[in-house]
Amino acid sequence: MICRSAIDGSVMGQVNEATPAEVAAAIEAAREAAQLWRLVPAPVRGQLVNTIAAIVRARKSELAAVIVQEVGKIPAEAEGEVQEWIDVCEFAVGLSRQLYGLTIASERPHHRMMEQWHPLGVVGVITAFNFPMAVWAWNAMLALVCGDSVVWKPSEKGALCAEAVHRVVAEAMASHAVPANLCQVVQGGAEAGRILAESGHVPLVSATGSVAMGKTVAALVAQRLGRCLLELGGNNAMLVTPSADLDLALPSIVFSAVGTAGQRCTTLRRLIVQESLLSPVLERLRNAYGRLVTGDPREPGVLVGPLIDEQSW
Repeated sequence: MICRSAIDGSVMGQVNEATPAEVAAAIEAAREAAQLWRLVPAPVRGQLVNTIAAIVRARKSELAAVIVQEVGKIPAEAEGEVQEWIDVCEFAVGLSRQLYGLTIASERPHHRMMEQWHPLGVVGVITAFNFPMAVWAWNAMLALVCGDSVVWKPSEKGALCAEAVHRVVAEAMASHAVPANLCQVVQGGAEAGRILAESGHVPLVSATGSVAMGKTVAALVAQRLGRCLLELGGNNAMLVTPSADLDLALPSIVFSAVGTAGQRCTTLRRLIVQESLLSPVLERLRNAYGRLVTGDPREPGVLVGPLIDEQSW
């Protein structure tokens, strides 16, 4: 699979696309890893995530540069995405000492009922190009501290970002006594995602992408009574009321609309303005959009990079 830059279409590299048999083998290997990982105390599992965070902090700029080059984000947004990875690591490490259950009163003398949460097993993660590192991290860092293994099917448009992430995780795993195949990446297209969604060995599938993709994944997982987490495309609106502070509202409107070149699930697509504010809001928007610099995100001052490919027009 050829990997190209969203900036100029240049070839950045090539990754091997997993065959259906290789995807199935990855799931089986992850299932075996999960059986061992669930026996490791949660605070010890958190130490692995803490090591991952330390490596990401040290390589934040390098990881962000891969995002810029492959998917076309401006550097500030790319670094913000890597910071999200660091932030969720910190959250997960804290969570590793807070996996509580309830102790419940019983009507039977000298008895009590205790609630205990058990790991699910293999967590399948399917991600989109617009957040090629952060969305995986939101899922994987929590899965790891909860005692689960992870099989990740990244977007074909962010394949090299996924490889960069995988190298960080592999380095962290090498410094801890963890099961092999705890975190895996399977590169490929819709077929690889379908195998994840259909597998009875993947109790939870977290998928981020288009509504059409989500409907397909949800139907496949539901057929086997599995569980889904879906984060799909939206048609988001912002309301501007008479009480609004326009000095705060306008920057929020513009960034919500143009951040990541409008390719986020949370991108602002509709603006609903109270009639009395329509003229000043439109005037400020025209001025703001007139100052936006579009182009190569590697150039200083550019605020809007390219769309990922021609299909995004």
